Parts: sequence; C-alpha cells; structure tokens
Amino acid sequence: MTAGSTGDLQAQLAALVPNLRAFARSLCGAADQADDLVQETLVKAWKSRASFDPGSNLKAWLFTILRNTYLSELRKRKYEVQDHDGELAQQLSVKDGQSSHMDLLDFTKAFALLSAEQREALILIGAEGFSYDEAALMCGCAVGTMKSRVNRARGKLSELMGVDGAEDFGSEHTPRPRGIAVG
Repeated sequence: MTAGSTGDLQAQLAALVPNLRAFARSLCGAADQADDLVQETLVKAWKSRASFDPGSNLKAWLFTILRNTYLSELRKRKYEVQDHDGELAQQLSVKDGQSSHMDLLDFTKAFALLSAEQREALILIGAEGFSYDEAALMCGCAVGTMKSRVNRARGKLSELMGVDGAEDFGSEHTPRPRGIAVG
C-alpha cells in the first residue's frame, strides 16, 4: 500500500464507522460494548491493512473482522456470570486451604503420568474450552481421536486419583490416590 493510499484508507474507515457501530450494536445490544467492539475492529484492521486488497470490498472485510472479534469475545466470556448486585458472590464459600492444596498436588502428580497427547487434549478441551473440532484441527488429528484421548485421559486420571465420580470431590472426602507416592 502506498503512502498516498493510507490517507484514503483512513477516510474510508472513518466513513464506515456508522455502519460498523450499527452492526456491532445489533450483535451485542449495548452501545458501550458496541463502541468497544468497533474500536477493536478498527485497531485490528489498521494493524493488518497491508493484507487488505485495495480492489476488494472494504466494508465486508471490516464486518468480518468485527464479527470474528465479537465471537472471540463471546468464547472468552462463556464461563463468566453477571453478578451486578453481588448476590452470587455472597453464596460462594471457601474450603479449607490444606485439603485443596493436597488435592492439587495429587492432581498434578497424576496429570504428569498421562501421555503427552492426553495432557494436550485435556488442556485444550477442559482448561482452554476449545471444541473437539477445534482441538482436533490444532493437533492435526480426527475429531474421534481427540474425543478418545480426552475420554482415556479422564479415565486414567480418575483411576490414578481414586475418584469414581463428582461426589468424591469436596472437603469431606479426600480421595486416596492409587499408584501415586504421596508425601
């Protein structure tokens, strides 16, 4: 892109801001969030302006960036809960730190005994929240293979930690690890 066309691009971007705001508002529903989304879109577009083909549809390119940015934010926030009045926070309780710490140590030891593929699968699916399709694509394997790795990893962790189900977790019951030297 030439130096003269940078000014042209700035003008074109500025002219499309109302369209971007309207689209962002239709996606997220709140004016302040829409403005943040438009700002993030413009920053991303400006940073990658060299990849834009001047003969192509600038509006479509920007709308795609905006939509992808919005969807990325949704994925990041899918586990967040709105608690404006603090009511949910008041319902939280904190367990004693010692048993939680020991549970974490047991888990860390058991996790280390899994194969690299199983650890990777659990991190991508369980910790990072990627879908099986996304994780399989990242690892270069079939979706069924990814599901199998996760299932085997969970089974192996349960076996190593002596856990039969969710009821085995909590301060009143600390599972006795099998096959892991504790202490």
